[in-house]
Amino acid sequence: MNLRAMTATDYPEVSRIYQQGIETQNATFRTEVPPFDYWDTHHHVHSRIVAEESGRLLGWVAISPFSSIPAYAGVAEVSLYIDEDARGKGVGTVLMQAVITSSEAAGIWTLHAQIFPENTASLKLHKRFGFREVGRRERIGQLAGVWRDTVLLERRSEILKNGADAKVDFYTTKGGRY
Repeated sequence: MNLRAMTATDYPEVSRIYQQGIETQNATFRTEVPPFDYWDTHHHVHSRIVAEESGRLLGWVAISPFSSIPAYAGVAEVSLYIDEDARGKGVGTVLMQAVITSSEAAGIWTLHAQIFPENTASLKLHKRFGFREVGRRERIGQLAGVWRDTVLLERRSEILKNGADAKVDFYTTKGGRY
């Protein structure tokens, strides 16, 4: 398995894997994959990673800003999706370690995740990497006409000492788009 930075040319395969997650109805409230231009402007450019083997994408991970308020520039939300044929084979573990490393190198001091409680594999993966449950949003949104809860998880960087050592400029972390 090879890890590398995600490129725009990967988006068709990223979309295919994203769509698989959407179809489970346990990965996201989204009901369709967003167009690349939208996705691109809403994710940090420094922490987009794909796992591939023999030229086929096995999964991807990316982080997006938690808020548009500059004080939260070092807080990001994790999105991690694995191809259904690659689940349970360690791809998520490798991608999670990679995004933690790349996000810390970029000055991100807190990673955040919102996960459906039914998505036990994702909850276990996040907790294995030091994410802790900080809350639960009850009936936060509807999916297919059903009110759903999300579990809120966060991971503070051990390297960045809870943000004290971070130097993140909110207006440049997205490649200068804002």
